[in-house]
Amino acid sequence: MNEIKSPEESRKSLDRIFRDLTRSITHRDEMSRFWLFILVMFAIVGVWGFIIQIQRGLGVTGMRDYVSWGAYIANFVFFVAVSLIGFLISSTLHLLKIEWSKPISRVAEQVAIAAVAMAGLIIVMDMGRPDRLQNVFLHGRFASPILWDLTVVTTYLVISVLLFYLPLIPDLALLRDRLTGVPEIQKKIYTVLALGWKGNEEQYRLVTHAMRILMILIIPVGLSIHTVTSWLFASTLRAGWDTTIFGPYFVSGAFVAGTAAVVMVMFVYRLRYRLKNYFTHHHFDMMGKLLVFVCLVYLYFNINEFLVPGYKMRLHEGIHLRELFAGGYSRMFWFVQIAGLILPIFLLLFKYFRRPFPMFLISFLVLVASWFKRYVIVIPTMEHPHLPVQNVPDYFKHYAPTSNEIVILLFGFVGALIIITLLAKLFPVISIWEYAHQQGIDKKYLTEKPENQ
Repeated sequence: MNEIKSPEESRKSLDRIFRDLTRSITHRDEMSRFWLFILVMFAIVGVWGFIIQIQRGLGVTGMRDYVSWGAYIANFVFFVAVSLIGFLISSTLHLLKIEWSKPISRVAEQVAIAAVAMAGLIIVMDMGRPDRLQNVFLHGRFASPILWDLTVVTTYLVISVLLFYLPLIPDLALLRDRLTGVPEIQKKIYTVLALGWKGNEEQYRLVTHAMRILMILIIPVGLSIHTVTSWLFASTLRAGWDTTIFGPYFVSGAFVAGTAAVVMVMFVYRLRYRLKNYFTHHHFDMMGKLLVFVCLVYLYFNINEFLVPGYKMRLHEGIHLRELFAGGYSRMFWFVQIAGLILPIFLLLFKYFRRPFPMFLISFLVLVASWFKRYVIVIPTMEHPHLPVQNVPDYFKHYAPTSNEIVILLFGFVGALIIITLLAKLFPVISIWEYAHQQGIDKKYLTEKPENQ
């Protein structure tokens, strides 16, 4: 924390910080409207595709008897992976008292909430009879994978929302007392959500204590959401999935995808809302180092995944590995390994590439490769079952997503972007009270109303 400022300096600094960090809420222009319009149009197309799927069944997708998990499950695993960034940055780094991560924690929670919400929705989209979803809870069996998936996804979503909301309460009081130029209904929402916040020491103590409990609680829940997902694969005898490392393998891959997603959102906020003094070169530099670290861990598990079965080269494992390394999926596989791991690790070792714009481009490449990695995990294995594929049409033997499937897949990305956009338009993207406290502004000035109000 910086040196405590004088009363006059504190008031001026707080006014500046409040003005800067509420720009995402007050800034309205044609670009914002056009962005939301495009997202809503894509979302409507995705809903239309889902309605067709409900009417005609899962036969409108490319999934068949053999490849019964298609791009929907790849999308589900991807969004579950991205959502884990919440517990990495908002919880783990926060508990370790790593100061540079504090301005980024709210961005990480926005990404986590959007990703886990879409992950839960994708499960429903993958159901042949989504109208029977309630039966999962009413008559779910303990051994059912979908029961565990929905349970951990729902629990993680609830904790992520609470971890986003609790540190937001002091900011909501600031918005209630200071923000102008917004609709009256929006001010009333801030008033209700602020829960009568007065800013006394007892309230700060309660919020800090509750945040610490949630930060500790989200770690096992966050680990369980992705290890349960990995167990759905590893508990089968299929080539490519029959391994004991899938738990940590999935978790480390999740950190890679989530870190890349947060860097991209940080860059957009920095550019769009003129937050260069808040998302600084130092933050991007540290996020670049974090990305290198998690990529190295993930690279180790990737080597493990292929070295051991490659050494044994059993019949079915050999077929699977040849398909990945030199067969029909080789281009996608090598793109994932080179563009998603090796190239980012190499580039980010140099300080030049840990600047905002290079970091944005590298993170985009990593995020694209992360999605294709989930596709490579799911599809090739299902195309090579142990039992011979015979007496079926040729299109049963291969999988490719249909146009109907693609628009539903795109709905997941559009839905996540809509959630992130709305959260940014309603709430500050950086914690005002925490940042002000870091700058040496006493908490008592946060409860003062400006003289012109």
